[in-house]
Amino acid sequence: MSSAPFEMIVPVLPDDIDEQNHVNNTVYLRWVQDVATAHWRALASPNAQENIAWVVLRHEIDYKMPALFGDEVVLRTWVGKASRLTFERFTEIRRNGDRQLLSKARTLWCPINGQTSRPMRVSTEVRAQFST
Repeated sequence: MSSAPFEMIVPVLPDDIDEQNHVNNTVYLRWVQDVATAHWRALASPNAQENIAWVVLRHEIDYKMPALFGDEVVLRTWVGKASRLTFERFTEIRRNGDRQLLSKARTLWCPINGQTSRPMRVSTEVRAQFST
């Protein structure tokens, strides 16, 4: 089961560029987390946002092409398989102008209780919001 994709567009800023004159790999990781957070905030209820937090268990990132200063990139994410305590999330990063694939990522997220920071199961209602 997977969710409908969520997208946002971000510009490549001067601080994103490294010594090789392209976007640093740590920026891609930040974008993966930023789009996941934006997706959660766009769909989850205020109650869910207050009671559920997320921690990353694993990131896998493949870099295909460099993003450069002045590019705009499309961050596209969706939720894949969800088990009792993990949510698989996919992210694609593409150049907005030509939709060239720059990077793709797979992340395993674990929901935790917002008050106790202990792993928790996510309700059926929250699962349904992120599934098609």
